[in-house]
Formats: sequence, structure tokens, C-alpha cells
Amino acid sequence: MIRALAIFVALLAAPAALAAEHDAPRIAIIIDDLGYQLALGRRAIALPGPVSYAVLPGTPRGRTLAASANAEGKDVLLHLPMQAVGSDTHAEPATMTLDMSREHFGRAFETAFAAVPFAIGVNNHRGSLLTRHPGHMRWLMQEILERESLFFIDSYTTKESVALQIAAETGVRAIKRDVFLDNEPATGTIRQQFERLKSLARLRGAAVAIGHPHEATLAFLETALPELAEQGFELVPISELIVNQSRPEHSNFSSMTRRELSH
Repeated sequence: MIRALAIFVALLAAPAALAAEHDAPRIAIIIDDLGYQLALGRRAIALPGPVSYAVLPGTPRGRTLAASANAEGKDVLLHLPMQAVGSDTHAEPATMTLDMSREHFGRAFETAFAAVPFAIGVNNHRGSLLTRHPGHMRWLMQEILERESLFFIDSYTTKESVALQIAAETGVRAIKRDVFLDNEPATGTIRQQFERLKSLARLRGAAVAIGHPHEATLAFLETALPELAEQGFELVPISELIVNQSRPEHSNFSSMTRRELSH
């Protein structure tokens, strides 16, 4: 009798426990710039939990690291290089630029996408110039729409980015980065940004951070990520924050041809 009562009480409590777990603030972390350094890339992929990984196209280790991340069941993104403001001495060879025609833009995107196997989404590498141009962002969203399962993460390298606005107008599922963990890859700065990430997650219910495969970043996350659950947070793949977003109907856009979009 006592055992039956205990089971009954446990069953009553289960939905509440599940609700509490579902209501936990969610955190998604993307590690950008994978593709050049094999050892640090592998160490990044070994981070505990469903961290997500953005791989630069055309890099010597990009395909290998994308395959490794996928084999571990982790989200892979195409980290699409885009033109930045000013003289960009760090531009990648595959950078999408403002002087591209619509046709050239489409070919370049296809080449970049093919270079990162298992990619389920796209986020921008740099892009403080290109992401503020509605025409080019519309071309990008059309490329994403043509690959129906894809989504877009705005790395938000400029406050003037119109990427999310154009994504909403065209029916592309998209969100933006909230925090850069390691613009200054020092442990104290990374810790401060990580605390900011947690505060935003508590406030909004979810938050997105981007980091990089720096020694200091990886060392910090190796210790910090296992503690998130006991602190009341849920670490989730970036796709989980996208999954409930539907693609709105935008017949005026979806019926456009590339020729129409280029004018």
C-alpha cells in the first residue's frame, strides 16, 4: 500500500518535473572558424554536450572536422565568409562580396555549401559590410530557401545588419547571436561574457553565444559546460532554438526567379 502510494505520488510529480526541465533557460553555443587547425578543432568537437560547430569552406581540415562533428551527433553549420567594412586583410578566399552579380553570388554559395558536408544551417563569418545590404541578404535568403531544411544564424558583426529583417520577410528561419565569448581570448573576459550569456538566458528563456577554437576558450568551456545543468540551464544544439520556427508564406518572394531578384 505504501509502495503504491509512493508510485502514485511520483507519477503526479513527473509532469511537474518535466515542465521544470522544459522551462530551464536554454543556452546554445557555436564554435566558429573550424577548418584550419586540426588539433584545436578536434578538441572543440570533444567539448561536453550539444555544442554546435561552424566550419569555414575551402579550409584544409574543414571537411574532416565537419564529418567528425556530425559523427558525434553535433550540429554543423556553413560558416560563410562575407565582406567586412574597410580594408579586410583577413578575408577568406571564398568571401561573398558586394561586387558580385546575382549569378556569381549563387555559384559562390553553392561552392561554399558543397565544401562543408553535413551543414544544416548557415552563419556569417565577418560580414559587417555585406549584412547591411538588403539586396545581397535577399539573395542569400533565396539560396537558403532553395535548400528547404537550412536556417540562418546572424553572427551580428554589426548593429546595422538587416539579415534578420530580410530573413523574416522571405520566410527563412533565423535568429541572431547574443554574445561573443572571446573577442578578447583571455580567461577573465571569457568568464565575464559567459556570465552575461547566462543572465540573458534567464531573462529571455534562451540565448546564443559564439566562441572560437582558442586555447583559453576551450579550456574554460571544458570546465564550465558540465556545470550548466546543476546551475539550472539546458545546453542545446542551435537547431533546437530554430526547430519551432515555421517558414511563413511569402508568395511574392518565393515565386520570384533569380533574374527578378537581380534587378
